[in-house]
Amino acid sequence: MEEFHLSLSQCVVLRYHWIEPFVRCLRERLATFHRFFCVADQVKVYTNQNKTRTFIGLEVSAGHFQLLELVSEVDRVLEEFDLPTFYKDIVDGFEDSAFLLRIQWEQIRCKSGNKYFSFPLR
Repeated sequence: MEEFHLSLSQCVVLRYHWIEPFVRCLRERLATFHRFFCVADQVKVYTNQNKTRTFIGLEVSAGHFQLLELVSEVDRVLEEFDLPTFYKDIVDGFEDSAFLLRIQWEQIRCKSGNKYFSFPLR
């Protein structure tokens, strides 16, 4: 994988004419967020709602509140467009891990088709 990412929403289908207003809403909702650090220190296994894809993730122990706030704002934008919000409880299982990851959050990105939109955090 070329770069690490953390999903703040599930994949959704945007109609072409929704892309610009969707991105504008995201930009407005995320404009007040500041940069922050998060620490991930436990491996977890996730599956999508259809049980067709499995993801290995890291549980966040520091920065958890900030990430939940970001997900909440993204969910609000999704709701405005009548799209499904983030997964609720999708953990199938987990195992202990000595792995520790520390990330500084500087931007949020939105990918729509082959277009990327970036929202820098203050």
